[in-house]
Amino acid sequence: MTYLLIFISAVLVNNIVLSQFLGICPFLGVSKKISTALGMGVAVMFVMTFSTLATFLIYHTLLKPYNLEYMTTITFILVIAALVQMVEIIIKKASPPLYQALGIFLPLITTNCAVLGIAILTVQKDYALLPGVCFALANAMGFTLAIVIFAGIRERLAYTKIPQVLQGTPISLITAGLLSMAFMGFAGIGR
Repeated sequence: MTYLLIFISAVLVNNIVLSQFLGICPFLGVSKKISTALGMGVAVMFVMTFSTLATFLIYHTLLKPYNLEYMTTITFILVIAALVQMVEIIIKKASPPLYQALGIFLPLITTNCAVLGIAILTVQKDYALLPGVCFALANAMGFTLAIVIFAGIRERLAYTKIPQVLQGTPISLITAGLLSMAFMGFAGIGR
């Protein structure tokens, strides 16, 4: 039951992008096409889950026992950067079109505050290993859900007549705000 609550909470109620506002840069930048958004979501899912696993182990075996907690952020950033490099190499070999579509946003996963934020939140919330990885995977799925829904809406907006002053970034931000409000409706679940 605990894992189900973690999943529902992370994916719908406390969505990393729409409720906690982490990961906005790729959310706005890679959400013009569903295929690109899905590719970014899968890449973030892989990096977020494995970086949380790796950072959890490093934190609990090296940093905490030796009172090096002040090194948490820099250590986590280095682990995430290494994992992103691995993902970039894998995507470049496995799917060159996806690699081209993601462009500059793939290396930007390194600085995606959602990935670093979940790794740090897992440690701060004092999760055990399995619930921590579940928390990371659920947040990554929430990120993917949000970015794919947003990309679908943006694709539809491309065929809609929008006043000139709202075209581009303004309508994207308005849409993101409305999507965030829609997800706030899930906050009543479980009460």
